[in-house]
Amino acid sequence: MTKRNRPWGYQAPVDAQPADWELHPDTVAVRGGLARSGFGETGEALYLTSGFTYDSAEQAASAFADETDHFLYSRFDNPTVAMFERRLAEIEGAEACKATASGMAAMFASVACLVSAGDRVVASMAMFSSCYVVLTEILPKWGVETVLVEGNDEAEWAKALEGGAKVVFIESPSNPLMEIVDIRMVSELAHKVGATVIVDNVMASPVLQSPLKLGADVIMYSATKHIDGQGRVLGGAVLGSNEYINEHLKPFIRHTGPSMSAFNAWVLLKSLETMTMRVERMSSNALAIAEALEKHPKVAGVKYPFLKSHKSYEIAKKQMKGGGSMVAITFDATAEQTFKFMNALQVIDISNNLGDSKSLATHPATTTHKRLGPEVRAKAGITDGTVRLSVGLENVDDLLKDLHQALDAAF
Repeated sequence: MTKRNRPWGYQAPVDAQPADWELHPDTVAVRGGLARSGFGETGEALYLTSGFTYDSAEQAASAFADETDHFLYSRFDNPTVAMFERRLAEIEGAEACKATASGMAAMFASVACLVSAGDRVVASMAMFSSCYVVLTEILPKWGVETVLVEGNDEAEWAKALEGGAKVVFIESPSNPLMEIVDIRMVSELAHKVGATVIVDNVMASPVLQSPLKLGADVIMYSATKHIDGQGRVLGGAVLGSNEYINEHLKPFIRHTGPSMSAFNAWVLLKSLETMTMRVERMSSNALAIAEALEKHPKVAGVKYPFLKSHKSYEIAKKQMKGGGSMVAITFDATAEQTFKFMNALQVIDISNNLGDSKSLATHPATTTHKRLGPEVRAKAGITDGTVRLSVGLENVDDLLKDLHQALDAAF
């Protein structure tokens, strides 16, 4: 056997659908997109390689001309990354998926691959600070206008879209105050002017919300959050039609380089297997905590989509299967008093991450959303007394005890 006649191929074929019926997403999360090599491994193979070889110079030329299906370079595609992309696409019911190095790489690429000077972006006002910076500071340098809309008023969205739009960007629920946007209503308005609707679905995860079924065109994720959800690796993903992914997103990512590593993709593949169990437990814990804190006399306010007191409760119930793992808590307090509460926590960690198996608390005004400045934070409702609580997998009674003892210690 010569070195050019290898016993197994460069690119293992994707295994066929293992059943003759449509599989539930939870089954897909375990078996979707599986591509076994000739060795028949049970666990997904980890292809730690930067490049790939060819049988001949002619084959290399054919591959680069897209005439031959062959991996070229791991910045472009990688077998392990491709398995993660296919599996997540199957879970979402999307035609295609492209993985990125981080959630912000996914967010930036999802919008930037579509816009050029003179275009308009219409976006929900409530969003993560880095998304806000991309849309209101970075893209305007390219000659792209961004218009922000607050809330769910159909007339306000229609007014913002009167001048047309290339992209509509929605974050729902939002970080950190769990604001809700009516995805179907906004998508219908956006499509009338030919806009592509991109939904940041990080806070809901694929388990609790399906934006494509609500009319959106594109979904983006920080896979670091609930998809991994165990504090191990960074990653992002963008999902949409074959046309959007292959004609717009892939060329942008290929030439700008925000690629996911094979190792991170391998970790995320295994994470998808337990994602539903984790997210459902975290969401259940979060609802119990939100209900308890809403009744506590030392808490000024609680925002959680599945609380009946949430202003968009009906919309949340319509488009989400659960309220998510995030609870926004507000105290009538200074930053120093709020810090005292956070410092008194014994089980819950202080961290700016979210969607993790461990419960985490952060102070948005001085950490994740500090970059926005006091005026923008005030307009968004983020005060010195705001705490974002990411609820994990711990026993909910232990979490409640921890929160109550910290409240007693601080106020």
